[in-house]
Amino acid sequence: MINSVFSQLGLYHLFFFLLLLGSSNLSFASDLTATVDRNKIGIDETVNLRVRYSGDENGGQPDLEQLEQDFDILSRQQSNQYRVINGRAESFVEWTLTLAPKREGKLFVPSFHYKGQVSDAIPVTVSEAGNTPDGTNRKAFLEIELDKDKAYVQEQILVKVRLYTTIGLHDIATEPLQVAGAHVEKVDEQRYERKLDGISHAVYELTYAVFPDSSGQLSIPALTYVAIAGRRDPFSLFNRNSQRLRLRSQAKTIEVLPKPDSYSGIDWLPAASLGIVQSWSQDPDTFTVGEPITRILTIRAEGLRAAQLPPLPKLDVEGLKTYPDQPQQEDQIGPNGVTGSRIETTAIVATQPGDYQLPAITVTWWDTKSKKQRATQLPAFRFNVSGTAATSPQNQEPGQLPSPASSTTSLEIQDYFWRNLAIAAIASHLLWVIYFYRTRWNSYRPNSHQTPRNTAAQRESALRRAVDSGTPSYIQKALLDWIHVRWPQLRGSNLTESTQQLAFEELEELHGLLSAAIYQEQPRPLNQQKVKVLVERLLEKQLPFSESTEEESLPKLFT
Repeated sequence: MINSVFSQLGLYHLFFFLLLLGSSNLSFASDLTATVDRNKIGIDETVNLRVRYSGDENGGQPDLEQLEQDFDILSRQQSNQYRVINGRAESFVEWTLTLAPKREGKLFVPSFHYKGQVSDAIPVTVSEAGNTPDGTNRKAFLEIELDKDKAYVQEQILVKVRLYTTIGLHDIATEPLQVAGAHVEKVDEQRYERKLDGISHAVYELTYAVFPDSSGQLSIPALTYVAIAGRRDPFSLFNRNSQRLRLRSQAKTIEVLPKPDSYSGIDWLPAASLGIVQSWSQDPDTFTVGEPITRILTIRAEGLRAAQLPPLPKLDVEGLKTYPDQPQQEDQIGPNGVTGSRIETTAIVATQPGDYQLPAITVTWWDTKSKKQRATQLPAFRFNVSGTAATSPQNQEPGQLPSPASSTTSLEIQDYFWRNLAIAAIASHLLWVIYFYRTRWNSYRPNSHQTPRNTAAQRESALRRAVDSGTPSYIQKALLDWIHVRWPQLRGSNLTESTQQLAFEELEELHGLLSAAIYQEQPRPLNQQKVKVLVERLLEKQLPFSESTEEESLPKLFT
């Protein structure tokens, strides 16, 4: 019996031993830890954070909201592992985050809470760029350079952002420059090499043109670039040998001066240079009464946007009718910034022959290079117009009295005048009646050969000259005049009605181009070459009906 008791005790000890052994081999105690690879970094550097949770993991992750108050999370990865070491089983989930500090000073990676576990907070000291222990040997950094220390309001400021690197960088994500209270435009991008302290650096340079809206202190904010350092392995999904870099530049401040009190110009134009150019659609020596000629004025300023350029004075010369077109604005960008152009086109028609002079045009502007007020002038332009006046005969000069010799016959002259006037009125009335009945008759029997050939040729020549002028309103009028001469049977009083009746594809397309250039709220620039091709095709069009087919054609045209 004693032996049986000992045997039972042995079985209990064996069971208890096996239970202890099993619990030691399956250790799943819960724990949450956080570690960083460095505690001292520069503002332009990154730090790697590892958060590990040991225990049962059924999804989810720690709350990172507090972490994002002081750090930008550039990347995050999650891995789940289960392993057995020396008979001891362990399972855990790990989150790896790449962090970039948002400010300098002493920051903290906060405590994380996850499934009832709490990690310790971690202090991280962030210093200025380049002031870390290895700051003098940085392999990549950003630099911002301004082309001037002071600038006037609305003056162009060139801001160059350079990325220097001695290592291979790829997947560079650049942050666009945005300046509060200023207009910013990217104007240039270059890649080159430069030696610093005898070491060759690859340089990636971006140039921005900044135009301040008001005077005072203008702040150029710090920029942040993110890039991948190391060789890119196309056969690897994770590129474990690469490193994500976060580069940050220094902020800059520039003083913006108001417009000088001594400036006397009407429009404030701070520019490096400004010029005015005049050109003509044809030789000005061939001016003729009634024929349009186009004058093209271009004002061009280096260091100003086209939107900043003012309109030029309107032309007002007696004996000249002007038809200005919608001005065109154009900005050209390059390493030296923005060069704005404003192009004003005006069609000029002389109503009287003689000598004319277009007044000089003067534009006052501020030279940003010499810091002085300057004036650019387009000289006055003289030209001669030939031809016959399109007005009524010359009137008697004011104050001129009849001579005594002519006073004795003035009554006779008046009698003859009234008699001739009565005869002319009766004759014109008879002619009008004849014309009325003949027109009614011709409306039923159209005859395309009524128009003299010389009139058609004149209208065709006038249409070609209008096309060469490039003025939409003149082209429209000349086109309608030519259509009325070519097809006098048409009853359309405007180009829209004529287009509907003729139903020519060329005329419909031409009508659309002219309408878009004349009547749209934002007129579309006229494609002069296309208009010329359409007009030439239209000039070759045959009459839509003939004498033999007039009965079939009339219902189509006159509906």
